[in-house]
Amino acid sequence: MFPGRRSALLLILGAVCAGCAGDPDAGTNGVAKLSPRTIEKRARAAAGTADTVRMSGTVSSNGRTYRLDMRLRGNGGLGEVTAKGSTFELLRVGDDLYLKAGADFYGDEVGAKLKNKYVKVPTGDPAYRQFTGFTDKEVLLDGLFVLDGTLAVGDHRSVDGTRTIAVTGDGGNGGTLDVSLEGTPYPLRYERAGGAGTLTLADWGKDFTLRAPDADHVVDYGKSVTNAG
Repeated sequence: MFPGRRSALLLILGAVCAGCAGDPDAGTNGVAKLSPRTIEKRARAAAGTADTVRMSGTVSSNGRTYRLDMRLRGNGGLGEVTAKGSTFELLRVGDDLYLKAGADFYGDEVGAKLKNKYVKVPTGDPAYRQFTGFTDKEVLLDGLFVLDGTLAVGDHRSVDGTRTIAVTGDGGNGGTLDVSLEGTPYPLRYERAGGAGTLTLADWGKDFTLRAPDADHVVDYGKSVTNAG
């Protein structure tokens, strides 16, 4: 090959390769090229069509920080929540909410009776209102789509090895939502405004067993958990 032709061919190949390497959206679902509002809407729609999700991370509210790891579906959820150094399990099937914790969680002699038992929480108890939100898929997902301020498309990032595009509110001060660039554009991480916690979402559409505990493992203890947590 003549030197001149070889140089021209190398320049062409170099330009093609540089173009491929420089496109962060190559091989993705393409949502990063959309407007930030449209990306948010696509993520919301994807979340709404999935039957199940696993949500884990931290949430700060009213001066208290909760660490949670919950599996959620339309009719309830199950998992663990940690608050003020105490970890307890939550299980909700329909309207029935159950709580299970160690003796130290209750803070008095009642704990010896309730240790490692499921306590069925009455719907009128303050603890029911306090904890049922952690088992409510719709409530928790609605909280993901609260980005304050002007929306913008942020950086290309990754969550647990999956490529994402960030959508920011007020440059990140109003929260940041990471949306998957691979397959369905599920929301994969939400950083709440003001440093009020970060939640990771995984196992979208992955089924899990949700059923009420056996009766011999349940204590219907009225308002014994009113002051729990």
